[in-house]
Parts: sequence; C-alpha cells; structure tokens
Amino acid sequence: MSDKKLGDRIRTYREGQELSREELSRRTGLSVDFLTALEEEDVTPSIGPLLKIALALGQRLGTFMDDAVDGDLCVTCQADRNEDDAILRKARGKRAAFRYHSLGRGKTDRHMEPFFIEVYPDEDAAAEKPLSSHEGEEFIVVVSGELEVIVGNERHVLAPGDSIYYNSVVPHYVGCGNAQRTDIYAVLYIPQ
Repeated sequence: MSDKKLGDRIRTYREGQELSREELSRRTGLSVDFLTALEEEDVTPSIGPLLKIALALGQRLGTFMDDAVDGDLCVTCQADRNEDDAILRKARGKRAAFRYHSLGRGKTDRHMEPFFIEVYPDEDAAAEKPLSSHEGEEFIVVVSGELEVIVGNERHVLAPGDSIYYNSVVPHYVGCGNAQRTDIYAVLYIPQ
C-alpha cells in the first residue's frame, strides 16, 4: 500500500480533474466541510461516502483503498496482514470504529471489493445509528464477536458463522454488537 493517505489520494484525483470541493460536493451530495475534513484532517469515512466519491471521480472504490494495479492474481495471507495495511474509519476526535484490510489489493479490474474488517464498539452507544446507502450489494460473514446489522426496518444480531446478504441501496447500518471487537469478512459488489 502506498504511504499516501486516503485524503491525499482523493485530493490528487479531484485536482487532477480540476474539480473544486464545491463541485465534488454537488456530485456526491456530501458537504464541503466533510470533504475538507476528509482531505485535511485524515478523517476516513464509511464505505458509502467513499463510494460516492469514487463514482463522482470516475474511479473504482479500490483506487482509494490501495495503489497496486500490477498483476491479476491476488493472494492475501493472514500472516502478512498488519496494522500498517489497514484503512481506519474514524470521525473527527473519535477513535476508529472500523479497521479495513483490503483482500483485493493488486487485483486489476475487479468488480467486487473484499475486506477483512475489525469492528469496534461505537464510543457513544446511546447515539442514533446512522444509516447509509449506496449502489450495489453487500455480503458479510461474522468470524468472531457479535454484529448488529440494520437493513431498512429490520434489525439483526449475528453471531460467528452467521452471514447476511443485502442490496446496499437500502439504508443500512453495520456495527459491533455487545462485544469488545467483532471480526467480519465483507464483500461489496459495486456496479460500474
């Protein structure tokens, strides 16, 4: 993975297309303040906003998750996975709630985005659970812990070995249930 941070990558693509933050905001529906924080404060969004940015810039989601595009075979060994290869989702002033490990890094022209994700409890468990939506589908398998998933009006609590598959255009939330940490495998299909 490149040493370049996510915000730097987004800024590079945005400026390469001679887009202002205001124009990217119009294309994505995300606020200028959010885009500024993303580029300047190393804030990492959830997959939904990141997908909107990727689509608005004409890029695949993986463009912002990794840089390697040489070769078409992709093998990811658990022993090689470390904290340095993770993308953390965090909000301003909060600790990371998700640690994404890309399992598709290096696979060119991919149509799915596979991840191993460490999910941590939200700092403010009493807060309203924010729903997000984006084009595509998601498939999740719980490895350990407990996962809370809300899709539309349905709430599910998943245990190790359980899985869920849903259309991600339906507003949804994925978070750590009543565990100190939940590990999942997630595959996102994003139509191009």
